Amino acid sequence: MSITVTDSAKSRIAAICGGAPFRIGVDGGACQGFQYVLDVAAEVGAEDEVFEFDGVAVVVDRMSLPFLLGSSVDYVSSLVGERFEISNPNATSACGCGTSFSV
Repeated sequence: MSITVTDSAKSRIAAICGGAPFRIGVDGGACQGFQYVLDVAAEVGAEDEVFEFDGVAVVVDRMSLPFLLGSSVDYVSSLVGERFEISNPNATSACGCGTSFSV
């Protein structure tokens, strides 16, 4: 099992990161217990898992990986703005804005 990244998300990651890896992680806190952390990866550690999608590298640290396996990352545009959305099959509930979840 892995994670997947949509074409829309791959395009946005490539534009944001300019060839650098994109890091997706999970941190404790927020209203549902865990929150997603998205950033340009300054470095890739030996214990990081790297997923390649058509030349776009997505990095997940080993502590976050169990929470993210099976997830799909999308980038959506709507009338209220643009954002990355993570569809996570491991989450049992999520907040209204989609940035935090519980397992």
